[in-house]
Amino acid sequence: MRFLGIDLGTASLKLAIVDEDGHERAFASVAYAVTTPFPGWAETPVESWWNALRDAAARLPAREREQVNAIGFSGQMHGVVVTDENNHALRPAMLWPDTRALDLLDAWPAPQPNPVAPGMAGPLLRWLAVNEPAVMNKTRWALQPKDWLRTALGGEVCTDPSDACATALAAPSGVWDDALIAEIGLRREWFAPLAPSYAAAGTLNAEGAKLLGLRAGIALAVGAGDTACAALGSGLFADGDALLTTGSGGQIVVVSADAPASVAGLHAYRAATDQWYRMAAMQNVGVALEAVRGWLGYTDWPSAYEDAFSAPASTHLTFLPYVSGERSPWMNPAARGGWLGLGLGDTRATMMRAAFEGVAFALRAGLDAIRLNSGPSAVVRTLRLAGGGSIDSRWRQLLADALDADLQAVDCPNAATRGAAMLGGIALGSWHAADLAVLAPSATLVASPGDDEDLALRHTRFIDLYQRNASWF
Repeated sequence: MRFLGIDLGTASLKLAIVDEDGHERAFASVAYAVTTPFPGWAETPVESWWNALRDAAARLPAREREQVNAIGFSGQMHGVVVTDENNHALRPAMLWPDTRALDLLDAWPAPQPNPVAPGMAGPLLRWLAVNEPAVMNKTRWALQPKDWLRTALGGEVCTDPSDACATALAAPSGVWDDALIAEIGLRREWFAPLAPSYAAAGTLNAEGAKLLGLRAGIALAVGAGDTACAALGSGLFADGDALLTTGSGGQIVVVSADAPASVAGLHAYRAATDQWYRMAAMQNVGVALEAVRGWLGYTDWPSAYEDAFSAPASTHLTFLPYVSGERSPWMNPAARGGWLGLGLGDTRATMMRAAFEGVAFALRAGLDAIRLNSGPSAVVRTLRLAGGGSIDSRWRQLLADALDADLQAVDCPNAATRGAAMLGGIALGSWHAADLAVLAPSATLVASPGDDEDLALRHTRFIDLYQRNASWF
């Protein structure tokens, strides 16, 4: 018996087939572009997702696909797809890095149960209501990305608490806030009914079966947001378990048995199972490093890593990585990045090294907010590590030093995709909550923090420079 996990990410779609023991048997990935037709916009046509799903499925072995009995879904959080009654997208999907709704956040005055960012579904839909009323007049559903994909494959129209609570239109539990939805001029009927992430939500239709090379009629699980799926796939199930994911953005997740208290700059969301998690969400990890790599003219990542980590760390050069604003802990969408302290003696190697350090310090700012504002279970001296942007051993060591925490690489390279597949297995009844601890992947210690006083001084300078320059943004 096999289970297929589909992870609909910001820049790529990933598929993994997992067996009944929770082991990955096959994996495929296809990338696509995020388009920016105007400054601050971030969109992807849903056709790009559909084509990527087709192409990725074709790369999976037919003998593995033949044994798939259920599908689970993971998806990039916060964005929105508006569709008509036939599930046809009325415009390109709007994504979490989008900042066009920055001036429309007044409907969410502080304090909020969760921090509100312009790329969340609530502000984006408010922007559409003001700027594209013709589209909204045709709208039947406002769906999160993974929910659109599941529905296109034959699934029921629904969403789960982990995605709903990240729209800025629902309580942390995921229950829609009817009063807020009405207050900002949106229609309650646009929003899908809630169901548990692990619930069955329809079956694969004939078109989806042909596209994926699977049997029609197999079960579809509701699915969850990618962070919740990554936590599940990485084996987080006990109170205080923590995970660092690095991709386009970065997330630090700490599992909690009870609902965490509201804290400015931090998120408290429902997990894919019936737990909660506290999260610091940093917007600039891979996004910032990829931009720097291009600006400095590195044609590939190996050369960028080699240059950066062969160069001595600069005592005077600091990089603020906030090229697309920032969420945790600053909640400052107007924040901007750049090098400070640049001198004639600096090279692109020292600039690349400073970029890695700046991203590590930005992650540390989010982790420190969790440590400061959570209970004893969130001391966080060990982090499980997931995400394609954290493979190089030198980068891992820098992260461990900057975060002052042990890093344990999860022996599962595609945690969110695996978590999605597990939701499919639970929906089918093949697994239950009591099985999660047994199914947890092993993890290997890959880096421990050293006593680097110079790095600590550079971290202090980083925080000071951000705070000094925040008023300029």
